[in-house]
Amino acid sequence: MQKLLTARVAPAWVDYNGHMNDAEYARVFSLAVDTLMERIGLDAEGRERLAYTLFTLETHLCYRREAHQGQALAVEVLLLDRDAKRLHVFFTMSDDTGETLATSEQMLMGIDTENHRPAPFPTGVLEAIDALPQAEPGDWPDAVGRRIGIPRR
Repeated sequence: MQKLLTARVAPAWVDYNGHMNDAEYARVFSLAVDTLMERIGLDAEGRERLAYTLFTLETHLCYRREAHQGQALAVEVLLLDRDAKRLHVFFTMSDDTGETLATSEQMLMGIDTENHRPAPFPTGVLEAIDALPQAEPGDWPDAVGRRIGIPRR
């Protein structure tokens, strides 16, 4: 995995339960996607020059531990899979001791911003994607591919 983002739990992110609100976990993962975009050449200048961006198609967020006001957060990314237009990525949010606070599995789609349609990754972006840490097939984190349901015995 590769560290993408560091942050601290802002006072405004804390809810009536005294910990980071569920929506704020999603915010942090969204900021991590923005940072990922910068890493692969899709910062503001790259998006404008290439007429290209990423859209989030699907996300699966799992909450593992509470985060509290002022707590340090770090988000890492692991590329699970890709094709010509899509990225299947896995983000892990940890505290400063390395404890996992939350995970977010996401499917991201490359979009041509001139016609607002899916499009293959530009060459430079594709090269940067290929430089990301990649999971070996069959060696994905346990939280990947989870489904929601009540186990019945």
